[in-house]
Amino acid sequence: MAARSLWRTRARLLVVGSAVCGGSGAAFIASSEDPSRTLKLCTNIPVRLFRNTVTAASIAFDYEYSLSGLAEGSNERAKVKHEVHLRSAQKLQELCFKNGGIYIKLGQHIGQLDYLVPEEYVHTMRESMLNKCPVSSYEQVCEVFKKEVGETPDKVFAEFDPVPIASASLAQVHVARTHSGEKVAVKVQHSHLTDSAAADTAAVGVIVNTLHRIFPSFDYRWLLDEMSESLPKELDFMVEAKNNEKCLDNFRKISPHIAEYVYAPTIYWNLSSSKLLTMEFMDGAQVNDVAKLKKLGIQPYEVSKLVSQTFAEMMFKHGFVHCDPHAANLIVRPSGKRNIYGKQKPQLVLLDHGLYKELDFNTRFNYASLWKALVFSDANAIKKHSEKLGAGDDLYVLFAGILTMRPWKQVIDTSVDHLVIQGTKEDRSELQMYASQYFPQISELLRRLPRVILLMLKTNDCLRSVNNELLQGSSLESFLIIGKVSSEAVLEAKWSEKKSLMRWLNVWLEGLSVEARLWVMQFALWVLQVRKALTL
Repeated sequence: MAARSLWRTRARLLVVGSAVCGGSGAAFIASSEDPSRTLKLCTNIPVRLFRNTVTAASIAFDYEYSLSGLAEGSNERAKVKHEVHLRSAQKLQELCFKNGGIYIKLGQHIGQLDYLVPEEYVHTMRESMLNKCPVSSYEQVCEVFKKEVGETPDKVFAEFDPVPIASASLAQVHVARTHSGEKVAVKVQHSHLTDSAAADTAAVGVIVNTLHRIFPSFDYRWLLDEMSESLPKELDFMVEAKNNEKCLDNFRKISPHIAEYVYAPTIYWNLSSSKLLTMEFMDGAQVNDVAKLKKLGIQPYEVSKLVSQTFAEMMFKHGFVHCDPHAANLIVRPSGKRNIYGKQKPQLVLLDHGLYKELDFNTRFNYASLWKALVFSDANAIKKHSEKLGAGDDLYVLFAGILTMRPWKQVIDTSVDHLVIQGTKEDRSELQMYASQYFPQISELLRRLPRVILLMLKTNDCLRSVNNELLQGSSLESFLIIGKVSSEAVLEAKWSEKKSLMRWLNVWLEGLSVEARLWVMQFALWVLQVRKALTL
């Protein structure tokens, strides 16, 4: 009887507690500024957290159970690990699509971490995340417009296509025409992203931290820290608009020699807000659309050179870097000028300026010095500047390998083409083997490096992917450009210091030496190109 009475008391308390909590929750929702939005958030966030927990547990259990008892280094373990990687990548992909928003952003980021995460994850995410992002309905677009400018799109613009031409993780783009007749692209943020971003970031942390606790070598908490810092800026389109203008201003002031070949769309400030961005409509070929580039009379080789030059100037001279240069954000069109062979010179149009990083003077100097050393195979300078960037004296070799995607013996090889990746199956297999073998060390390196350098790694991965699609491998010319621009940046930094006559003379002689080495490398490149042409 006593037990039954206790059970009834607990039951009553549970009912009363549920009623109180439910009533309090209902009162909170009803008293909020937008009850329907608050209700949606209060129901969606727990569902997403539940999905995250189930997915993380499922992935962790799959690895633990499937690999249990299999000898390290055995063929059977390698085969099973590949299958588990594939299953887990597909589970993560499904989670990203179901949750949407910043989860898509996370999936895109994973898809760009070549050789830093297992190939199965990179391939699965890259195949799906860039081209299959969720689309907001026209009703949701109207909701954003009403909240931001007080009118629906058909009132704000003379014409507005309700079907988006592109959709990304955080927003989608519609074609419109202003009342004065200009064709524009209108970027509309997916509804409620700002409200749910903090909760979603915390929920993503559940997955990352759970996996790290189970597998200590899997330490991608830096990725979570980076998302927490960069996401609020990406969700404010006014920040993107300012980045757009600052980027072009830097090219005009600091890199005038290529300013006419780099472009960003004009912003319509009177038709923009934190969740709406109206800009000049850009027409051209996506940077990796080789067939369309050739139809425009533009050579992929010239595009590759321009992409390398543009981002080398940003990283080593401007210190203000576009950190999301995947193919969908790079448009190429004819510049109106021709080279000595009569071919169209390309103009690179940079889109999506939401994610930028600033490099302070010391970081920019050491990063430029490191790349100069990598191009010139200077082992001592590689070690010195890697350590200054945080890699330590025990992981600088690995850092050099991640930056160049080349083993150390080739990094310090004095051959002119020592950093070139041919893009062959053997090249990819070798890199994947190194990634698998040194996974714990890679995780430790990523933990040590400043986040701004981690974003530079991501930028390098994006650019490497673009070059691979343009040229089916990396280009010696690209590394020569990197060597030239990084060397110029290092010398400019040294010239800016107060110095004695002897110091001035040393810098002048260093400049002559760099010019001579670059000339030798350029001549060697020309010889290689002639030799290749003769064998065709």
